[in-house]
Amino acid sequence: MTHLSSAGAAGIYHYDETDRRFLADRVEQFRRQVARRLSGALTEDEFKPIRLMNGLYLQLHAYMLRIAVPYGVLSSDQMRGLAAIGRRYDRGYGHFTTRQNLQFNWIKLVDVPQILADLAAIDMHAIQTSGNCIRNVTTDQFAGAVADEIVDPRVYAEILRQWSTLHPEFSFLPRKFKIAITGSDHDRAAIAIHDIGIRARRGAGGAVGFEILVGGGLGRSPFLGRRLADWVPEPDLLAYLEAILRIYNQYGRRDNIYKARIKILVHEVGVDRLREQIAAEFERIRGPHYRLDAGIVDAIRSHFAPPPFATLPAVSTALDQARREDPAFARWARSNLTPHQQPGYAAVTLSLKPTGGIPGDATSDQMEAVAALADRYSFGEIRVSHEQNLVLAHVRQDDLPALWRDLGPHGLDTANAGLVGDIISCPGLDYCALANARSIPLAQEISRRFADLDRQHRIGELKIKMSGCINACGHHHVGHIGILGVDKHGVETYQITIGGDATETAALGQVVGPAVGYDRVTDVVESLIALYLERRTDGERFIDTVARIGVGPFKEKVYGAAA
Repeated sequence: MTHLSSAGAAGIYHYDETDRRFLADRVEQFRRQVARRLSGALTEDEFKPIRLMNGLYLQLHAYMLRIAVPYGVLSSDQMRGLAAIGRRYDRGYGHFTTRQNLQFNWIKLVDVPQILADLAAIDMHAIQTSGNCIRNVTTDQFAGAVADEIVDPRVYAEILRQWSTLHPEFSFLPRKFKIAITGSDHDRAAIAIHDIGIRARRGAGGAVGFEILVGGGLGRSPFLGRRLADWVPEPDLLAYLEAILRIYNQYGRRDNIYKARIKILVHEVGVDRLREQIAAEFERIRGPHYRLDAGIVDAIRSHFAPPPFATLPAVSTALDQARREDPAFARWARSNLTPHQQPGYAAVTLSLKPTGGIPGDATSDQMEAVAALADRYSFGEIRVSHEQNLVLAHVRQDDLPALWRDLGPHGLDTANAGLVGDIISCPGLDYCALANARSIPLAQEISRRFADLDRQHRIGELKIKMSGCINACGHHHVGHIGILGVDKHGVETYQITIGGDATETAALGQVVGPAVGYDRVTDVVESLIALYLERRTDGERFIDTVARIGVGPFKEKVYGAAA
């Protein structure tokens, strides 16, 4: 699976026969290892590295299986297969993550080999969803659809998938490694908080090139990526990335797990010195062997050709009429629709954040409903966003009222995309063995406090992101309001930050003040929003107000004048 081919069809993750044979062998190998573990021939310590290579974690209460969704794209048949796995082997639901993957949280070890076989049957797997390797490459959930796109990043995400999967040199890195790519000036892939962030560009004559960031990452030592290269030509992309990984593999720290990420290497060595080392390695290895051939790119690009769009007027009479006649539909259209590059179409976000719901969770029934709706309205294609929602990327504007009505019975019509209720949250202490505090119940409580969707729309864009521990799986550092669970002498407390941003204007949030108890968090969020509403100017978002007036007034609002 490390060969570059023209794999992929209509933007859907696809295997050739070589891939399928490999996966069949891999499943049988793991089946034998599971049998050894169940018989006691392997201890848990001996089994751990084997299961992690297959995406299997041991959480607080059960095994968790993390399934790769390459660049967040699923076919309707794949979604149906995932629904069936959730119903048969889990508790009838799955959890979509900030890495555009899917997790099942209640897996029995004895069932895992058959689950992997069922995944292989729909051209999916769980390889490289754990371990010190290059993880799932992520990108914009609206790739190939959004109106502001310069380059379709899925083409290059697929190239990077093929390059990095089972790469023999990069399977045992100092630490896990995450890559994200955006093809628009507006960054919806959060590239600045990844080990490598890639921004695709077009240069003179339409040539494709890439701006490269390095050393981004959150966790206990949060850093935004530093610009490593302003322009890497398309033919040199793999050679340049190979050079970065080689230097990291050589010099990244292996003596301290907390200092093993490339962000620490960038911090300790300095980006200028690291750039020199990478440039030297790049010049040494670049050449025919590492050159990204234009024929390969064109062949892969052909599989991301637009679906058979109809020729439609740019303005839909049916859509305009529904907006005028139904305030609930108008509200949903205002928050959950994204302009499309094809006249007469829109991209639609299906919120997995109903009032009081668990962010990112979808039942097997909902997955099957989304698959059917994708077939009916969006060419059988589904996207997973890093904000833990689903997307139908190509829906006729004329069909939007009917789609909205079809979403309602399945609880997928919540009009809160990008608003207060659209909370990102890790599983926290309810599931995770690393967590210090609960995330899910707090997200549910905040969601209920702001259940009034008209109120959410009046507040406007406001991204709340929450993590149950310092590992920051909920991206709290870059939340407009970030919430971090901290264990203080056995008591759950929460540190609040404001002003974070994961887009092209990336910023780390600033701490408002001392951590507060669980019972105070929702009131603190309420107070922060109240001050914003008092102080905002026309058209100003929450983070714009924070940037203009600073943290001080918010701190005083929460803690009083003594603060």
